[in-house]
Amino acid sequence: MKRIILFAFVLTFCGILSAQETAVKQLGKADFLEKIMNYEKNPDKWVYLGDKPCIIDFYADWCRPCKIASPILEELAEKYKGKIDFYKVNTDIESSLKSAFGIQSIPAFLYCPQNGNPQMSVGVAHTAEETKALFEKIIKEFLLK
Repeated sequence: MKRIILFAFVLTFCGILSAQETAVKQLGKADFLEKIMNYEKNPDKWVYLGDKPCIIDFYADWCRPCKIASPILEELAEKYKGKIDFYKVNTDIESSLKSAFGIQSIPAFLYCPQNGNPQMSVGVAHTAEETKALFEKIIKEFLLK
C-alpha cells in the first residue's frame, strides 16, 4: 500500500514539474502589470515594459482552437528563445485582463514589439501548419523586423 501511495505521489510531483518547465510562461494580472504593461498606471498610453518582444496567448483550457495553438507556441518559444518572450493568460481565471483588452473570442494573441504599439489577432488557421506559418510571418515581419 505504501508503494502505491509513494508511486502516486511521484507521478503527481513529476506532473507538476513538467507543467512548470514549459517555454511559454503563465501570466497573471500582477505579472502582466510588472512585465508587459501597467495599464492601471498608464490607461491611455501603451508603455511596454519588456526587454524583448513578446507574444501573449489569451486562452481557456476548454477551448479547442487554443489547444491547437498551444504546442505551436511552445515550439516557437524554443526556437526564438532569448529573442522573444512567450506568455499565456487563462481568460477564465484572469477576467480583468480579458476585459482590459476587450477580448471577446479566444484564442486571441497580443504581439508586442520592443518599440511601437502592439497588434492583436484572434483565432487560428484551418490547419496547424497554416497557424504556425502565420505566427512565423508575424514574428519575422512585425516583432523582429
